[in-house]
Amino acid sequence: MGKTTGFMEYLRELPSDREPLERLKDWDEFHLHLPEEKLRIQGARCMDCGIPFCHTGKLVSGMACGCPVNNLIPEFNDLVYRGLWKQAFDRLQRTNNFPEFTGRVCPAPCEGSCTLGATEPAVTIKNIEVSIIERAWEEGWVTPNLPQVRTGKKVAVVGSGPAGLSAAEQLNKAGHQVTVFERAPLPGGLLMYGIPNMKLEKQNVVMRRIRLMEQEQITFVCNTSIGGPDYPVEKLRAEFDAVVMATGATLPRDLNIEGRPLEGIHFAMDFLTANTKAVLGQEKEFISAQGKDVIIIGGGDTGTDCVGTSLRHGCNSVTQLEIMPRSPDTRAEDNCWPEWPKTHKVDYGQEEAAAKFGADPRVFLTTATRFEGDSEGKVKAVHTVQVKWEKNAQGQFVPTPVPGTEQVRPASLVLLAMGFLGPEQELPAALGLERDPRSNIKAEYGRYATNIPGVFAAGDCRRGQSLVVWAFNEGRGAARECDRFLMGETELP
Repeated sequence: MGKTTGFMEYLRELPSDREPLERLKDWDEFHLHLPEEKLRIQGARCMDCGIPFCHTGKLVSGMACGCPVNNLIPEFNDLVYRGLWKQAFDRLQRTNNFPEFTGRVCPAPCEGSCTLGATEPAVTIKNIEVSIIERAWEEGWVTPNLPQVRTGKKVAVVGSGPAGLSAAEQLNKAGHQVTVFERAPLPGGLLMYGIPNMKLEKQNVVMRRIRLMEQEQITFVCNTSIGGPDYPVEKLRAEFDAVVMATGATLPRDLNIEGRPLEGIHFAMDFLTANTKAVLGQEKEFISAQGKDVIIIGGGDTGTDCVGTSLRHGCNSVTQLEIMPRSPDTRAEDNCWPEWPKTHKVDYGQEEAAAKFGADPRVFLTTATRFEGDSEGKVKAVHTVQVKWEKNAQGQFVPTPVPGTEQVRPASLVLLAMGFLGPEQELPAALGLERDPRSNIKAEYGRYATNIPGVFAAGDCRRGQSLVVWAFNEGRGAARECDRFLMGETELP
């Protein structure tokens, strides 16, 4: 695949991003693009490696190894190298319903499992992927895909995030009439409201795809909460032949320490969602970081998005507390290829903070012990302590405070970005769905069927908080099994 000796001749090259201090002035996407000639060179780096791991889509040591939607990566890399863009797009859309999303926000486990990446910088798979789909949109190759025959079956998809959208797209291809319910003003779920506009543009990228799905006769019903007075569960079960639950894992993990009720302490997703609604002109009121000392508790993508958003508001300072240690710069001995490389990374938010304030905002091996308030009940400081990870009596690694490392950090806005505990429980309870010990909807991976016949579950509400690309994987799988339930057989992949 690619040029036989390309991996020896060419270096990895990604497009430049907009300058950090410049992009802080707006909410526009910050990634730029490589010219076609350079993209073809990057495609040429793909090796004829014999057994490519990039598209395996397995879990190794609990982490994604290769592409969970099994993109035909060596094939489209080779086609880009040869300048056959239309054929590259045809390969890409065989496995991936929404490459414009994964090409922007997926952490690229495919590159972590690239054979070349075992010894050299990996092939730029993610950038090639997004370049293919954007070329396809520009050339008019992305068109509505209407089924030739309608089955007469009606399917409700509850939730319009990554899992819900992929399930709806696949079920529509099978000929079913699909209605997607969303409680927010616009479809997209996490893609629309959870990921900031500068990472994933809403009107020109997310809504572009939604409009195409509407042209495919998929119905979106927004501002509607299933299980409430808007739409009782009895009505849902009566009006549809099957239901796919794709509500996500939206119950945030809290930090119940002294001072938690103080004003100015918010869950990260409340902060990000309100901000995106303001950017879209849906709301005037939002949680502003302007002129404030911001402390973000938690790492990961959500914490990074809080950093980037706070900087664009014009915060006075930003600090990100991370209870885990700093990852090594290169793979550790127990983190060998093709596992996901647990190495130190500087994401866009940290890069922007360093450009504005002179340093990476992250403080590792540190946790908050209490919040301090002022006379008006507003948070004014976060008390922290450094920790070390040690085994407890049960042999589990737990964080232990290090005496003498206590510190008081000024804070007028605190954002909790410590992940999610699972799906909100009211709707699963109303439907009578069984839950697993982690409170997720109980449904076997690969079958996706719940204890209620005709009701399926996919994405984070089934597996817990995970990657967008795993949600796409599960949405496609749930659609396949839902189609099998409705028709007795299925041709969906």
